[in-house]
Amino acid sequence: MTSTPLGELRLPRHLLPADGRFGSGPSKVRPEQIEAIVAASRTVLGTSHRQAPVKALVADIRSNLTDLFDLPAGWEIVCGNGGTTVFWDVATFGLIEARSEHLVFGEFSTKFADASAAAPHLEAPRIVSADPGDHPAPVADESVDLYALTHNETSTGVAMELRRPAGTEGALVAVDATSGAGGLPWDPGEVDIYYFAPQKCFAADGGLWVAACSPAALERIERIAAGERWIPASLDLGIALGNSRLDQTYNTPAVATLILFADQLRWMLGHGGLEWCTKRSRASSDHLYGWAEDRSWATPFVAGPAKRSAVVGTIDLVPELEVAKINAVLRANGIVDTDGYRKLGRNQLRVGMFPAVDPADVEALTACIDHLVEHHSDELRPG
Repeated sequence: MTSTPLGELRLPRHLLPADGRFGSGPSKVRPEQIEAIVAASRTVLGTSHRQAPVKALVADIRSNLTDLFDLPAGWEIVCGNGGTTVFWDVATFGLIEARSEHLVFGEFSTKFADASAAAPHLEAPRIVSADPGDHPAPVADESVDLYALTHNETSTGVAMELRRPAGTEGALVAVDATSGAGGLPWDPGEVDIYYFAPQKCFAADGGLWVAACSPAALERIERIAAGERWIPASLDLGIALGNSRLDQTYNTPAVATLILFADQLRWMLGHGGLEWCTKRSRASSDHLYGWAEDRSWATPFVAGPAKRSAVVGTIDLVPELEVAKINAVLRANGIVDTDGYRKLGRNQLRVGMFPAVDPADVEALTACIDHLVEHHSDELRPG
């Protein structure tokens, strides 16, 4: 035992991960992505987004996403400014005709439901909810024209298998994939809109939304945009679609984000595409959950193994170990962003395991926590 203050504890160097970034978004950025920004500093940065260099970057992203997701003919990648939070508002104007159904099982799935409920031109949404740590199943309803699913609930570490609800012909299935896209498998035949922001698996910055859209989704976007509904230009999916077909965004994008995004996509495809990415994240998550199950003082928060996320792992600790103190020591040793989601309010670790995170670093993280519990358990007690 030691009386060294927690902030001054130094973990053995041989236990430390090579890279200590485990954030659930923004996530670890590879050094090669930064090098790509530097390489573009005189040719792309600080230039017009309406000109060929930046338009070529957007075209590269749209093409490589089509390849990564193996999208069928007729699908298109649509881009806009503002991130997923803005896309929820975009969807209330340009995707939902009258009524949506929302599967609510965490902070972010709740936010889209709230946006839909607040839209004065829409009917009250149907809400199907589950407690954090679980997810509900959609319920077919003939009054619903859009089913809102979430591939991976970042706040709780719950992932769901995407399936089109039976008996919902004519309705669209829209999936918030912000933390799942690029790290979890999915079948385009089961959804119509797969939307996300690039600060998770794609290791870029926020402020951009991307939506993979099926022919049925494109038809609805164009039909609503051509109708009488008033839509602010910055939230108009029809305008976003038209600009995306020109390989640009309606407003000036953060070009550095595009560079990070494009380089990450090339890295993903160069290693084997989505299958390689999902296997890499699964290797990390298999270790994390197995480690927790083998400890008397740790438990995977998500009880059902099939619902445990491969990209965001949540681990509960016993009350005798104050997770805030563990995180403080980890941060003092260069291991950052393992804090649980603040609004969940649990004594919990949350570990981002996106494709850029080396599974060996996840193993090193758990070894560091083992060392702390074994040698400093008294200092980690509450109080």
